[in-house]
Amino acid sequence: MTSENSAKRILVLNGPNLNLLGQREPEHYGADTLETINQRLQAKAAAVPVSLECFQSNSEAELVTKLQSLFQQPVAFIIINPAAFTHTSVALRDALAAVKTPFVEVHLSNVHAREAFRHHSYFSDLAIGVICGLGAAGYEYALDFAVHHINSN
Repeated sequence: MTSENSAKRILVLNGPNLNLLGQREPEHYGADTLETINQRLQAKAAAVPVSLECFQSNSEAELVTKLQSLFQQPVAFIIINPAAFTHTSVALRDALAAVKTPFVEVHLSNVHAREAFRHHSYFSDLAIGVICGLGAAGYEYALDFAVHHINSN
């Protein structure tokens, strides 16, 4: 794939348990399902227009493999919610560092207002920015930034 084809492509990558949004701990993560969030993002992306791919896995290996696939099919930007892997996954961090694609880290809850183990991220120092605590709207803000970033470069 040429860089021209990847110029308007964005990958939204979601980690473990985000498939349970709307059911799991709504006091932290809200009532929106991941499907609803993805539908809003797709509608917003189509209006811009940019191509948006959404991918979720509970498997660290699948997420790493998805990132490694960007060597063959690059994207211009990544929006990632690593979920619990935020605090544990050096492998996912290494894959993000390897592909060298700019990204924003998103968290639905304010991780800094929660348990101490959630305060550390293996990704934040690599990210262009971090959005946390703004619920599902954080994804939309990340998409707005990604489009701005793509159009500015």
